[in-house]
Amino acid sequence: MAGKFELYKDKAGEFRFRLKAGNGEIILASEGYKQKPSAENGIESVRKNAPLDERYERKETSSGKPMFNLKASNGQVIGTSESYSSDSARDNGIESVKKNAPDAKLDDQTA
Repeated sequence: MAGKFELYKDKAGEFRFRLKAGNGEIILASEGYKQKPSAENGIESVRKNAPLDERYERKETSSGKPMFNLKASNGQVIGTSESYSSDSARDNGIESVKKNAPDAKLDDQTA
């Protein structure tokens, strides 16, 4: 099964998206957007930037767990990963985003 973007509204009424791998695991999540078109633009930005290794910021959570951000060409964070158990697990997560994001279908749960 291919990856997919889920577009949804959170409890605060903001639009968010998440990228799920073919196995259903969430591999990238967005910030909240006030407007639906802004969230849709975020999805397009992920599709465009995901294949580019230099767009990934590899870092650690405050508790020292590996994680990553995907950034647009202007440096803005467009997606954040979960925390991982190891650097290699994080790197696998990045590869999964690279593989899944460009062709991922959109599941609009706000329609």
